[in-house]
Amino acid sequence: MTNPGFLMFATYLIGLREGLEATLVVSILVAFLVKSDRRDRLPQVWGGVAAAVALSVFFGWLLEYTSTTLLADSADRELFEAVTSVAAVAFVTAMIFWMRRAARSLSGELRGKLTEALAVGSLAVALMAFLAVVREGLETALIFYSAVQGADVDGGPLYALIGGVVTSVAIGYLLYASAVRINLTRFFTWTGALLILVAAGIFKYGTHDFQEAGVLPGIKRVAYDISGVLDPSTWYGTLLSGMFNITASSTVLEVVAWVAYAVPVLILFLLPGRRASGTTPATVGATTGPATATRSA
Repeated sequence: MTNPGFLMFATYLIGLREGLEATLVVSILVAFLVKSDRRDRLPQVWGGVAAAVALSVFFGWLLEYTSTTLLADSADRELFEAVTSVAAVAFVTAMIFWMRRAARSLSGELRGKLTEALAVGSLAVALMAFLAVVREGLETALIFYSAVQGADVDGGPLYALIGGVVTSVAIGYLLYASAVRINLTRFFTWTGALLILVAAGIFKYGTHDFQEAGVLPGIKRVAYDISGVLDPSTWYGTLLSGMFNITASSTVLEVVAWVAYAVPVLILFLLPGRRASGTTPATVGATTGPATATRSA
């Protein structure tokens, strides 16, 4: 069973990271329209954003409905949850590395696409805004579902996700208004590394679901059991599970899956040469547009 501490930490981080990426995209679009004196197209941008959010919420509901209602057999449900876990890990890994690689040119690409959309018409503007945001929304829904699947918890993880999104919107607004400056290169590096650990935890749970479904062997081969020492209900148990996904017991294959994913992906992500090659806008201003990225020291 997924530890509530891990869920609260993971879902808040998911909302914060994905929400800030979407917020930065929207800020770039809005800033460009304001600077270009095309405020008349702002309703189309917000309409596209609203449609992307609605589709993302529906997708999240569809995943939950499929698991709890359409799949009556427990083995099929375990298999569905395992597949969605692997898909979520693939998406979050691709997103982290894509953001680092594409951040340098993201602002210019978005402004170029919006310029083309403005020449076509209002529907094209709405569609462009929709496509720019919907990927983040669908990723958020999939990763959130994979993080909380099968957990016997209340609405806490959902509130944590919403809290992360609200925090990201607040940060994005302050950046847009030039009220604060944040080294987003360093921010995305740290949150990217933490998301890799979250993804490793999801991959571990997905491996367990594959074992429960009978696809993978070793469900009874326990690598360790420290439940007598590590009580998950204590504050330190919650902290260890929330930050590092250290649980009281795991199968051998779960441990192998966690290490096989987390170690090489973290090394690749944190290599100094690779990290320095990507930048992210540091601030977003209503009059000047996205500012030049600041590199992490």
